Amino acid sequence: MMNPDSTASTGRTLVQRVHEVLRGQITDGSYKPGDRLPSELQLTRDFGVSRTVVREAIAALRADLLVEPRQGAGVFVIDPPANEVLPFRNIDLAKVSSLIEMLELRTAVEGDAAGLAALRRSPAQEEKIIEASYLFRSKAMNGEPTSDADFAFHLAIAEASNNPRFSEFLRLIGATVIPRRAVRDGDEPKISQDYVRLLDAEHEAILTAIQADDEEGARAAMRRHLKNSQLRYRQFLRNTRTFPEA
Repeated sequence: MMNPDSTASTGRTLVQRVHEVLRGQITDGSYKPGDRLPSELQLTRDFGVSRTVVREAIAALRADLLVEPRQGAGVFVIDPPANEVLPFRNIDLAKVSSLIEMLELRTAVEGDAAGLAALRRSPAQEEKIIEASYLFRSKAMNGEPTSDADFAFHLAIAEASNNPRFSEFLRLIGATVIPRRAVRDGDEPKISQDYVRLLDAEHEAILTAIQADDEEGARAAMRRHLKNSQLRYRQFLRNTRTFPEA
């Protein structure tokens, strides 16, 4: 049986944890297409969680197109759809205009995620955001690639919103949406120390607002950070001979 306190200490919600375990059991073949999942009551006992948590986890599996409920019979594993075209997979990341479109979308989504993180984060989730921020700073100051650390910072904030849809959204897009990597087809350019300090200051403003329980401040700081990225790439469109640093 799962220990809820142990789960909370990892910085993930109970819903996320139950969803991940069941998803793993489906993808590794423990539950095959046509198999019936344990009853709602059995799952609450197995995981030591409430029925609400189980229902939300099942709903997430339905959104993943892994299960379907059958009236009066239960919830069954289904075959994944053939040749499924996932959203956001038709974006041409080589085009700066596509990067700007994605940054506009991220500004709306991640702004709210940061605001919720300021209100809902756990101590473990806050620590994870801090660690990601420090890792980004360390790598940048040492001249190492920073895209993975940058993505980890944004993902940690999305997870701290304690709404799993925010982190699912970022994972769906993937780390390659970090502009400086995407525009070079994964070959990340080195960024200057001046730009390192600018990005670090923007990250620090977001983190500070989250730690201060400042919902509106966190939302505004995240939106400002991503809008600044939009401005840099719009400038690139105006001057295509100059590659922006991030």
